[in-house]
Amino acid sequence: TNEVAVFQMGEEGLIEVPDPSTFFVPRDRPARPGAAVVPVLEGTRPLLVEIQALVAPSMGYGPPQRRMAGLDFNRVAVLLAVIEKRLGAHIGATDVYLAVAGGLEVREPAVDLGVCAAVLSSLRERVIPPDTVVFGEVGLAGDVRPVRKGPERLREVDKLGFRRAIVPPGPSPKGLSLRVEKVSSIVEAAETLELS
Repeated sequence: TNEVAVFQMGEEGLIEVPDPSTFFVPRDRPARPGAAVVPVLEGTRPLLVEIQALVAPSMGYGPPQRRMAGLDFNRVAVLLAVIEKRLGAHIGATDVYLAVAGGLEVREPAVDLGVCAAVLSSLRERVIPPDTVVFGEVGLAGDVRPVRKGPERLREVDKLGFRRAIVPPGPSPKGLSLRVEKVSSIVEAAETLELS
């Protein structure tokens, strides 16, 4: 089965976490540069995770550092090259550290746009508003592509009270209270998030 449950160890043993998204991304989290919230699929269930990035000048002792926790190293290397080429962001001489908060491993392409947004947020020292989520696959040309179960992701985000979603072109469910902004490239996404 593809179902996933999240448990927390308590005084009485393992207790199921009724809403895992708020467990991994608390609603009262502080706004800070380098953080982007992404709805990912764990099994068939949308789950919110926070992508954290730290971009810092390299100290010059050898090649710039690239460290990832919870993300595919090769995929992130490609995304960093796309950011550099398509947005003219100078990250070749910087150290880049990325992590998925909570220790989750995320391997789906829907996290691509969130990774790019978190990196740009850290690089530019600009905050992505905490009520905003970002998702979409990013191609080599810098295009943003639809991902599997986009409408389900948007419903989960809406249910949790987020107000804005930056997403690829594609169908959106009706009756959402959040503002859905569709972008077709990382250039457009960076402009929409005021990270360019």
